[in-house]
Amino acid sequence: MSENLELEKTLWAAADKLRNNMDAAEYKHVVLGLIFLKYISDAFDELYNHLENTKHETGADPEDKDEYTAERVFYVPPQARWKWLQGRAKLPTIGKDIDEAMDAIERDNASLKGVLPKDYARPALDKQRLGELIDLIGSITLSSNGNSKGKDILGFVFEYFLGQFADAEGKKGGQFYTPQSIVKLLVEMLEPQAEKRVYDGCCGSGGMFVQSEKFIELHEHRKGKISIFGQESNPTTYKLAKMNLAIRGIDAKIELGDTLMGDKFPELKVDYILANPPFNVSDYNINNAETHKWKYGLPPSGNANYAWLQHFISKLAPYGTAGIVLANGSMSSEIATEGEIRKAMVEADLVDCMVALPSQLFYNTQIPACLWFLARSKGDASCSPSKGQRNRKHEILFIDARELGSMISRRQRELTDEDIAQIADIYHAWRASSVSTTGYQDIPGLCKSANIQDIRKNNYILTPGRYIDFKEDEDDGVPFEEKMKELISALSEQMEKAKGLDEAIKENLQKIGFTI
Repeated sequence: MSENLELEKTLWAAADKLRNNMDAAEYKHVVLGLIFLKYISDAFDELYNHLENTKHETGADPEDKDEYTAERVFYVPPQARWKWLQGRAKLPTIGKDIDEAMDAIERDNASLKGVLPKDYARPALDKQRLGELIDLIGSITLSSNGNSKGKDILGFVFEYFLGQFADAEGKKGGQFYTPQSIVKLLVEMLEPQAEKRVYDGCCGSGGMFVQSEKFIELHEHRKGKISIFGQESNPTTYKLAKMNLAIRGIDAKIELGDTLMGDKFPELKVDYILANPPFNVSDYNINNAETHKWKYGLPPSGNANYAWLQHFISKLAPYGTAGIVLANGSMSSEIATEGEIRKAMVEADLVDCMVALPSQLFYNTQIPACLWFLARSKGDASCSPSKGQRNRKHEILFIDARELGSMISRRQRELTDEDIAQIADIYHAWRASSVSTTGYQDIPGLCKSANIQDIRKNNYILTPGRYIDFKEDEDDGVPFEEKMKELISALSEQMEKAKGLDEAIKENLQKIGFTI
């Protein structure tokens, strides 16, 4: 994996040099479209070569589209194959060639219709640099073991580039990309299982789904085989999601449209929800939305946070769980009906865990954020038969992770794998054991299991700092009187220095004709 990361960094540095003066938001589609084209072409070539080598025994035709459909591989027509395009990379018509290749792929693969970028022939796009970019991406085979490893690497490169473009775009980048460490934390806490349904109603470029599949593959040693459902309101981001999932071989039902105003999966009930809805959206006319979902109260029209929470609750199956990223204000807001909705959700025993996150985790905002974990059937002693979880009726776990994470740049923080494991382990221990056992223990400054009486006393505010015990400073063994002597001595020394500075200032002012 570390070798992959070095490769991805090198490729990004090279690709970014070719960007010249092009805006990152525009260049993103140029690069990611080519990576996707390379991926499907490599997958096609691998199967094509196999069919060609075995056609005498099987009678298979390497140019028969049905052969590729049967293996869930995209059929790539001759004029769209990477070798053909790379051979034309130095020609001035390369932009037109790529646009025609994208059109041809969409014609032969219905699931990609309207998804691929087709604006490579525009005059503003430097064709020499485009040719150099094709040569750069064409170098990603990198394996003596055949194309399979190369295709895996292309998936990692695509994902890495998504993150780098989000960073380069800043505020706009956050609209399509949730930082990977936050996605990892959500997945590690929810632990999605194979053969289950996963949903994200604001799926961006599909990172939650990619990480869920990775988790299952890592822990169950097989491809995830989860049923994925997503919706995205931004047409450009929707296309990125379709490409991102296709490049990882993930089959998903992703729909285009505004989830709150027009749910594309009205009857859907799922086992897991992972979502990062836009924070504090104020331009929703909630009264025109699907009001049957507002079981716990009508959300205020000036903020969609509690509309999203109730939408996700409506999607949970009887044993379903959800992890949702929201602004910190959602934990304590009393604006309009929000306090009453939060109270109703708590009394309905839907809130399982609250996590306060560190600052500077996001590309697009400095607004402090938190994680809401919702769960059905908390009060059922058999609430998750497959995992033997305990009855958590009218209890909520609070975790304060604000001191965790490491700065990876001057403006960006990231949760480390150790941080993620620590938070997830606390949650799993709490879900699996009685608080009175050694499986879970409250830790001052970090976590606390609170009951409904505690939460009522705090007026249903769900900020972890309200409940977690204060962490005492470690005693350094130095007596108080001795500390005070040292402090007074240091203060006296500083005051003497201050007097000297005051006198020096007066003298200098007098030299230029001013007196204090």
